Amino acid sequence: MTKLTHIDASGAASMVDVSEKDVTHRIAVAEGRVVMKRETLELIRAGDAKKGDVLGVARVAGIMAAKKTHELIPLCHPLLLSKIAVDLVLDDDLPGVRVSATAKLAGQTGVEMEALTAVSVACLTVYDMVKAADRGMRIEGVRVLEKSGGKSGDWRAEA
Repeated sequence: MTKLTHIDASGAASMVDVSEKDVTHRIAVAEGRVVMKRETLELIRAGDAKKGDVLGVARVAGIMAAKKTHELIPLCHPLLLSKIAVDLVLDDDLPGVRVSATAKLAGQTGVEMEALTAVSVACLTVYDMVKAADRGMRIEGVRVLEKSGGKSGDWRAEA
C-alpha cells in the first residue's frame, strides 16, 4: 500500500513539506458533468435562464475557485497558478453540460486539486443558475483526467 503523504508518523494530518522538491512545469486536467432535463439544457442554450449567462458565470466561478483551493481544502498549498482554463460544453447526449479544467504552474507541487476544484465549483454554479427549472440535476464524474510534471511524472486516467 502507498504511504499517505498528508499523515505524519504519529498519524496526524499535516501539510507536506515541498521545500526540497524541484520546481517543474506541472499541468492537471479534470472533468465533470451536470446531467439535467433536456428542457433545462435548452433553457441554457437559448440564454433564457433567469439568473443570466449560465456558462459564462460558471466559467468565472471555476477560475476563481481554483485560485482559492488552498482556502477550501485544508492541507493544500497556496499556489501561484500560471493558467487556469475552464471549458463548458453543452452535450445533447447527456443531456447536460460537460465541464473541463486545465491548471498550470511552475512549482514544487501538483495542481490536481486546483483543476478538480475548478470543475466542481463550475458544476455547482451551473446547478445554482438553473435549479429553479430542474432540481433533479446530477453532478457526476468529477475526476482527474491527466497530470504531468514533478517526480511522479505523467499520468493519464484509463478511458
